[in-house]
Amino acid sequence: MLNEIIANISNALYSYILIILLIASGIYFTVRTKFAPFRLFKEQLRAVMDKPSDKGGVSSFQALMVSTASRVGTGNIIGVSTALCLGGFGSVFWMWIIAIIGSASAFIESTLAQIYKKRGPDGSYGGPAYYIETALKNRPLAMVFSVFLILTYGFGFNMLASYNLQSTFSSYSFYDKNSSPWIIGFIIAAIVCYCLMGGGSRIIKTTTFLVPVMGVAYVLVSLIIIIMNITSLPYVFSVIFSEAFDFDAIFGGFSGSCVMYGIKRGLFSNEAGVGSAPNASASADISHPAKQGLVQILSVFIDTILICSASAFMCMCSGIEPSEELSGAPYVQAALEKTLGAFGPIFITVAMMLFAFTTLLGNLFYVDKCLIFMLGRVPGKTFMRVYHIVASLVIFVGAGLSADILWNIADITMGGMTIINIPVIFILSKYALRALKDYEHKLKQGVEPVFHAKDIDLPHQVDYWD
Repeated sequence: MLNEIIANISNALYSYILIILLIASGIYFTVRTKFAPFRLFKEQLRAVMDKPSDKGGVSSFQALMVSTASRVGTGNIIGVSTALCLGGFGSVFWMWIIAIIGSASAFIESTLAQIYKKRGPDGSYGGPAYYIETALKNRPLAMVFSVFLILTYGFGFNMLASYNLQSTFSSYSFYDKNSSPWIIGFIIAAIVCYCLMGGGSRIIKTTTFLVPVMGVAYVLVSLIIIIMNITSLPYVFSVIFSEAFDFDAIFGGFSGSCVMYGIKRGLFSNEAGVGSAPNASASADISHPAKQGLVQILSVFIDTILICSASAFMCMCSGIEPSEELSGAPYVQAALEKTLGAFGPIFITVAMMLFAFTTLLGNLFYVDKCLIFMLGRVPGKTFMRVYHIVASLVIFVGAGLSADILWNIADITMGGMTIINIPVIFILSKYALRALKDYEHKLKQGVEPVFHAKDIDLPHQVDYWD
C-alpha cells in the first residue's frame, strides 16, 4: 500500500510538473546561451584541463570527476535496463533529448554555483542552497532544498545504489535471497565508511582515479559487443524512433510510456537541472565561473550520450527481448552472457561494483557540503564521525529493501530538488548568461578570461571575484 502511494506521487510528479519544467527550461537555456553546449565544444575540452591557481586547490577536472562519479553510476546500467524493460526501446530517444536540452541547464546552475561560492578552511564550497540564500535572500527555501538533497543523496540514491549493486550477484549460485543482500550490503557499507573516515580529499582522489578507468573499460566492452552484433543496429535504430513517436501507445498509458521512463531514468542518470552537480562545481579553483559551467556540460554528455547509450545498445543488439521479469541487472547480464559467455555477467558485476562505489562516494560528497550550509560552519569531528556511521548504515539497509519502493522514493526526492532549483536558476540565469558573454568577449580579445563581479554588474556581495 505504501509503495502504491509513493508510486502514484512519483507518476503525478513526472507526468505533469517535471516534464514541463525540464523541457521548457532546457529549451529556454539552450536558446539563451546561443546553443553553447554545441557551439563551445572546443572550449569545454580546453576548460576541463584548466589548472588551479592554488597548488592545493581542486581542479576543473577533479570537480568534473566528483560530479561524474555521482552521475555515472548504477543508473547507467540498472536504470537503462529498467527503462528498456518497462518503457521500451523508445525510452532511449527520450533519454537523449533530456540530456541534450538539459546540458544548458547544467551550464547555468554550475556557473551560478561558481559565482556565489563561499570560502572555507579547505577551499571553496557552494551550490543551490548558497545562491538561493545569497541572491534571493531566502534561507528557508535554501534549507528546504538542502533537506531534499540530503534525503535524495544521503538516503534515496545511496540505498538504491546499494540494492542495485547487491542484485548483480543474484545470478551466482552462492547467492541466497534471504541472507546475501544483507551480507553484501554490510561489506559495501564497511568499505564506504572507511573511505569516508579519510575525509573529502580521499573521496576526490578515489573518484578521480576510478571514474575514467571504469568509464573507458565499460565503453570499450560495449563497443566490442555492438561491433559483434553490428547487423542488428539498423533494426535497433528503427525500433528506437518508431516507439519514441508511437503517440497512440504513449498517451494510452503515459505513466508507463517510453517518454516517462526516458525522462525519469535520464534525469536520474545525468541530473541536469536537479541541483546536485553545482555542489561539486563550486569547489573548483578556476579563473572564470563560465569555465566550470562548460565543464559540467561535458559531464552530462559523458553520462547519457556516451555511457547510457553504450548500455542501451549493448543490451538491444544482443537479441535478448526485454521484459518486466528481466528488469534491472538480469537483463544486462543475460545480454552480455549471450554475446560474451560466462565473462559477461562477471564483467557487469565488476562494473557495477565500481559504478556503485563511486556513486556512493560522490553522493555523500554532496551531503557533506549541504551539512556545512545547514549548520553554518564546518561540522566538528565527532559530528562527522556519527554522520558517516549513519550514512554507512543507510547503505547497509538499502541492500535488503524492495527495488520498486527505492526507485520511487529516489524519484520523488530528486523531483523535489528539481522543482526548487529550476525556477531559481531561471530567475538568476541573467547573471550566468552575463558571465558567459563576458567569457566569450575576453576570448575574442585574445586574453585568458579572468572574472570580476563588477564585469557583470553583480548586485550581490560574494566571497570571490571582487
